[in-house]
Amino acid sequence: MRLTHRRLRGIAGMFIAGAVVVGLGACAGSDDPGTSAAEAGPEGIDDGSTLTLWTRAPLEKQANLLVDAYNETHENQVELTVVPNDDYVAKVGAAAGSGGLPDLFAADIVYVPNWVEQGLFQDITDNIDGLDFKDEINKGHLSAGTYEGGEYVLPFVLDLSMLFWNKELFAEAGLDPDVAPANMEEYAEAAKAVQALDKPDTYGTATGLACGGCLVFTWFPSIWADGQEVLSDDGTESLLASDTAKSVYDTWRDLWESGAVLPSSQDEAGPTWTAAFTEGNVGLMFYPATLLSSTPFDAGVAGIPGPEGGASTFVGGDGIGISKDSDKAAQAWNFLNWMMSEEAQVGVLAANNDVVSRGDLAVNEYSEADERLVTINEVAAQGDTPVAINFQQAFNAPNSPWLTMVRNAVLEGTDTVDADNEEITAILSQ
Repeated sequence: MRLTHRRLRGIAGMFIAGAVVVGLGACAGSDDPGTSAAEAGPEGIDDGSTLTLWTRAPLEKQANLLVDAYNETHENQVELTVVPNDDYVAKVGAAAGSGGLPDLFAADIVYVPNWVEQGLFQDITDNIDGLDFKDEINKGHLSAGTYEGGEYVLPFVLDLSMLFWNKELFAEAGLDPDVAPANMEEYAEAAKAVQALDKPDTYGTATGLACGGCLVFTWFPSIWADGQEVLSDDGTESLLASDTAKSVYDTWRDLWESGAVLPSSQDEAGPTWTAAFTEGNVGLMFYPATLLSSTPFDAGVAGIPGPEGGASTFVGGDGIGISKDSDKAAQAWNFLNWMMSEEAQVGVLAANNDVVSRGDLAVNEYSEADERLVTINEVAAQGDTPVAINFQQAFNAPNSPWLTMVRNAVLEGTDTVDADNEEITAILSQ
């Protein structure tokens, strides 16, 4: 599976995931722009300044770890604001329009290209190019934050979708607890085997059938694993009616009809879509890698398989950059430079079972103690990050045509995939 990154250029005055950013050219931060990041040198300035940083709630744990570690070792101090996920896009949009963005802010990687093109981040090309390890930084995040040759964003936290399984339930079901299902057929067989245990409140698998974001995060990789794409290169056409995609939907339809899917998955809109697995009540599921450290039992980890096999992942998470409104760019770069250092990547993130953003640090003292971390880091290179201007409306919105497609195919068993796919394209191409 090749790593592809679809870029969209020259778009002005667009809707950004439901929020409109207007009049950016007339908005400004302080009258004193301060020292630019490039002028500050490779490490930036650590002079005791107070920096503000926004992130969305799903990454609160990692954000707190990084901010606390930085504040303990630097004169500068970062004040972190954690915003509910559903409110984040609107908050950023409103702040961007009024010149009120924080010094640093993170963004879901699928929104980064739009926000970069709209001018919400400062250009930090010289700083990024000056990093000795630039070639080792996750290429998906760097690509998403690159526009017209300029570089604006670094990886904040990587979140990969992976196949997790409960080794105890596998053993009880007569499955090898140390071997991952090799394809979607084996995935379904394993889920049905766990379901056949007939244990109270225990199910073979789970997902979020009312959560478009959950589904793109966990189902797109099954298509990529078979070497197929989900979007055209320019992000304006949906390719989700391919034979491979239909095979994925058919597998989940079979699992639903067999009773092997957690019933509440039907109405799961996102807030608790991983809870049953974390509680030990689900045999296997496609699951965020960031939750490895908080999974309280022995879980196996592998890449997400396709109908024919292979492995892939959705390279998600958030990028981070210096906002257009900050007059402390040099101090903000000091935080970003430290964030990419081995001290932060290994000493903070890897130490807490999170994925590092640098390939040269993928194998470290913590990953060597847990082979699952090595697996996660390896699969990251086989994943993808789809980008489209109207991604939010087409896929993540509560009534998106993507959700309609999945629910029709899985819950209703209707033969409407082709027509539903055309509706997705209609949104993407607007």
